[in-house]
Amino acid sequence: MNYLLPDEDVLPMHASANMGKDGDVAIFFGLSGTGKTTLSSDPTRKLIGDDEHGWSSHDVFNFEGGCYAKVIDLAAEKEPMIFAATKRFGTILENVALDIKTRHIDFSDASLTENTRAAYPIQAIPNAIYPGVGGQPKNIVMLTADAFGVLPPIARLRPEQAMYYFLLGYTAKLAGTEAGVTEPQATFSPCFGAPFMARNPSVYATMLGEKIRSDQVNCWLLNTGWSGGAYGVGERMDIDVTRALLNAALCGDLDTVEYRVDDIFGLDMPVSCPDVDERLLDPAATWPDQQAYRDKALELAASFDQAFAQFRDGVSEDIANAGPVLRG
Repeated sequence: MNYLLPDEDVLPMHASANMGKDGDVAIFFGLSGTGKTTLSSDPTRKLIGDDEHGWSSHDVFNFEGGCYAKVIDLAAEKEPMIFAATKRFGTILENVALDIKTRHIDFSDASLTENTRAAYPIQAIPNAIYPGVGGQPKNIVMLTADAFGVLPPIARLRPEQAMYYFLLGYTAKLAGTEAGVTEPQATFSPCFGAPFMARNPSVYATMLGEKIRSDQVNCWLLNTGWSGGAYGVGERMDIDVTRALLNAALCGDLDTVEYRVDDIFGLDMPVSCPDVDERLLDPAATWPDQQAYRDKALELAASFDQAFAQFRDGVSEDIANAGPVLRG
């Protein structure tokens, strides 16, 4: 499908999608562990699909047919619908720890791997749309779990920035997620799913840019990673804070607030958001050591620049210049 759909003028996406009560569709791009499944499975919105979608001239549709959720540290209080789905007959649990005497599952046990999973039919989510079809998207959310703790928890993206981050496909691998990973590493997967996309990334990026502009879609970068320091020092963003930021973006509350521009990454960051501590919105302000923040931010910015080099000659000047500014 990822190879064939572009010939039908349909953009295939490694992304989840859901729909609000007014029919507004949101698309969530993201790699493993960034919150794609968790954030799209929202009790206040209808789930279109968990992972693979097509975006045509008239709709967004799911072509995976099920859900594949990461369940490390899964708790009913934080992710009630996914937790309930793991208890359903027919759900497959992968790499989770099971007490063979009590038959109780310990979702906090990462002795096998951090990459514990649950596979279940989409009908296990009570408010899922079946079959998974929605209208044209109003919002695109690009998810990243920044283990360096320097990206803002949410930022508004211009179309050229959206294409830059789509081609970059950044997140961070954590220790234990994959064999051989012993400390956080920046990882880049173009189109937020390079192993699944059979054509050159520029094919998908060009289609995305055309659709963003023609349909005037709002684009956001949502960081579900660390704040106040890198992994091991700072703390991961609380899921309730992330949901509050996401809800504010999707319902339009961030359309009228004031923004400031990050001087390294060039990202538009809101200075206020309903139900969120304003101090969290500026990543630099959460670090006790400002020089340490700038050093880490410039380190990540340099890795962005290096990873994007392969695309620079094939994109417009606006997209090529949409990344960070490398200066001390």
